Amino acid sequence: MSLIINHNMMASNVQRNLSTSYGKLATSTERLSSGLRINSAADDAAGLAIRELMRADITALNQGVRNANDGISLIQTADGALQVIDEKLIRMKELAEQAATGTYNSDQRLIIDSEYQAMASEITRIANATDFNGIYLLNGNLSSSTHDGSGLVSTGKLKVHFGTSNDCSEDYYYIQIATATAQALGVGLAAGDSISTQQMAQEALDRIERAIVSKDNIRANLGALQNRLENTISNLEIQAENLQAAESRISDVDISLEMTEFVRQQVLTQAAVAMLSQANSLPQMALQLIG
Repeated sequence: MSLIINHNMMASNVQRNLSTSYGKLATSTERLSSGLRINSAADDAAGLAIRELMRADITALNQGVRNANDGISLIQTADGALQVIDEKLIRMKELAEQAATGTYNSDQRLIIDSEYQAMASEITRIANATDFNGIYLLNGNLSSSTHDGSGLVSTGKLKVHFGTSNDCSEDYYYIQIATATAQALGVGLAAGDSISTQQMAQEALDRIERAIVSKDNIRANLGALQNRLENTISNLEIQAENLQAAESRISDVDISLEMTEFVRQQVLTQAAVAMLSQANSLPQMALQLIG
């Protein structure tokens, strides 16, 4: 090999190797410090795209769990109000039973009927006042069989969305709650119901029985929906967990392997720096011939 001074090819070769090792050392340092195998698209373009899609789905699934929990809270609010309405209906049946016997006169039945009507009015008040986050639950607003969410305020049955897409069979449920006012249940003056006479009191017993059955049907539907949402939450949490594990395998760095690579590149970089110093001194040998 010729001894020249204009071009130090040994130093250039060592410089190239040093640059490569130093770049890999920088990449390894970034991965170890961030804990991520993919820190930019240059690390793994396809892996980055898959990871970001997975992250979006994981975030949506976690929000879906919160949405489903909110739906359960709404159902529990409605069920709690219906439980109070149940107590009022039981008291109304007790009053109707009392007025149906012949041992009371008309004045006494009117007194009994006044409490009876007060119970019916309280049922209507509870149905009209029960709300969750400003959404009224028992006044008939959620009783429609159709849902329209195109406006600023949704109408009809309530949609609980928990999936990552918009497939009706997989991503959301509807909560439909029948009207629970006294008139809708068929009791109270608004429904032509009174116990001011013995005959009317006897007939009221059947109406109250039907009202209790109607109320129990509403509660049964709500209970079934709550159980369904609880099962949905369990499934969503499993989905999110498994998707998180898959995302971790793509995105996270294996510390043991990366630390091995870090040490390897560190040694190569140190060796390249040492050899660059030696290569830079080689052209000085030519000076000895000139001198």
